[in-house]
Amino acid sequence: MGYVATIGFFDGVHIGHRYLIDQVKAVAQTQGLQSAVLTFDEHPQTVLNGVAQPLLSTFQERTQLLKQTGIDEIFSFHFDVIQQLTAEEFMRILHAQCGVQVLLMGYDHQFGSDQMTDFADYAAVAQRVGLQLQAITVAPQGEVSSSKIRRALRVGDIPRANEMLGYAYSLTGEVVHGKGIGHQLGFPTANIHVAEDKLLPANGVYEVQVDGLDRTLRALLNIGTNPTIGNSQVSVELHIPHFEGNLYAQTLTVRLVRLIREERKFANLEELQQQIANDIDSIQHLGVD
Repeated sequence: MGYVATIGFFDGVHIGHRYLIDQVKAVAQTQGLQSAVLTFDEHPQTVLNGVAQPLLSTFQERTQLLKQTGIDEIFSFHFDVIQQLTAEEFMRILHAQCGVQVLLMGYDHQFGSDQMTDFADYAAVAQRVGLQLQAITVAPQGEVSSSKIRRALRVGDIPRANEMLGYAYSLTGEVVHGKGIGHQLGFPTANIHVAEDKLLPANGVYEVQVDGLDRTLRALLNIGTNPTIGNSQVSVELHIPHFEGNLYAQTLTVRLVRLIREERKFANLEELQQQIANDIDSIQHLGVD
């Protein structure tokens, strides 16, 4: 069985990605083939620049999101190997080793060490290899990109980021021991260890929904350095109002709803405590979602 496929990193698997994948699935159904995506284990910019790129989704999250689209197959490549191949060499691998019969790509998409820029040139190479090259159409929602979503998250614009993603941006991690400051303030927190390559939104206090327990709960998430306390490292701390129980070593997922306020330094701990109480009051419909 051959494949209709497209190439991309698919960070976040946002609505633009899923529109493209729907086209792949539609062409595959029309031609009696299976659908596939061709992706990479590392972000191309991380490999090219030698600097880790903060990601909307870890490799595991991205794989799960791609599976949820209903795609038949996911082929993952090492970008540091692929970047050394010409477009023709890469296409021959796709055709001979992966069974790709039809390749969908955008007019502005580029790959291959020979750095071709014209869609017609790629089409000519594909024909030599035995591939059929088809152009994709732009999503009707307009241009949506992972870069735009990252920018929205970096300024705390959660509704806009979630709109472009098509789902709520989430952070997943194991609950680890912190400094116990939350307990001292009367608002116990669970410190969540998030993967280093996962993009953290702007520092501040967020309304979130918590998964990983026996039910979904609304809660507060603080991202930042706790300037009132005088910490230097960024931490991700979760406070679930009215929750009693030990969360250490559990893996939780928090889905961001909105930014309640930006991080700031308070004059004293009493002022901080009052603000946290106000933050809790600002959450609507506490408890079971």
